[in-house]
Amino acid sequence: MAKDGRSVKGKRALCTTILAALLLLSVALLLLLAVGIVGVPSGLSSGNPSISLRLPVASTSSITQLEDGGPLLKTISWQPRAVIYHNFLSSEECDHLINLAKPKMRKSTVVDSVTGVSKDSRVRTSSGMFLSRGHDSVVSSIEKRISQFTFIPIEYGEGLQVLHYEAGQKYEPHYDYFYDSVNTKNGGQRIATVLMYLAGCRSDVEAGGETVFPKAQVNSSSIPWWDELSECAKAGLSVRPHKGDALLFWSMTPNATVDSTSLHGGCPVIRGDKWSATKWLRVEKYAV
Repeated sequence: MAKDGRSVKGKRALCTTILAALLLLSVALLLLLAVGIVGVPSGLSSGNPSISLRLPVASTSSITQLEDGGPLLKTISWQPRAVIYHNFLSSEECDHLINLAKPKMRKSTVVDSVTGVSKDSRVRTSSGMFLSRGHDSVVSSIEKRISQFTFIPIEYGEGLQVLHYEAGQKYEPHYDYFYDSVNTKNGGQRIATVLMYLAGCRSDVEAGGETVFPKAQVNSSSIPWWDELSECAKAGLSVRPHKGDALLFWSMTPNATVDSTSLHGGCPVIRGDKWSATKWLRVEKYAV
């Protein structure tokens, strides 16, 4: 009898182990289904059930090098946090945004730091206009890409602002975050900016028009193209406008305080024409 009892207990232990293993495999399969690595094809026939394995594949957005061997994504500063994404927009997308904006351009304004009201100012001499969020399929596609790039939901972004700088026009160094309570009622503080160059030194800007960060904690004079920069751009870390490139920089630090090193400006265009599009991102949903 004792031997039969041990045999029964052994069988029960084996069954328990098998059930536990099957349970763990079921949980693992559910997790794989949830993250999209394993998928069940639609339209399965009852006589031939199957499961397909979808491993991650390389796509355009995951490429880390340009055709010439240079990086597609490049961190240019940690104070402020700033990254360049080369070829973020196609040439056709750049031209589309310019064509949408041209008939509606108006003199650019700045926000009064006390009242929060927009006003004219000599510190900003460009012209600009806004495209509402989801304006058309092209704008929607760009906004989705920005969300994937920044990990910030689309609904946290303001509309796209398209800007045009002619020779001599500029934007003096300024912050994108707000000092007033008026402009933070909708969406809270601005946390980051994505600046996209629609026409740059490979296209229409022959000289000048750089984006400069005067307070960046970087040895700017060590960059290879130092001698090609305008005098304005040599005042700090600078990014030259290249058509299709996007510059992401953060106006807030990881501890949720505003970053004073995010001070930035648009240097005067010396020769040529500069077009850009700006997407400001908030800490909360931005109602439009």
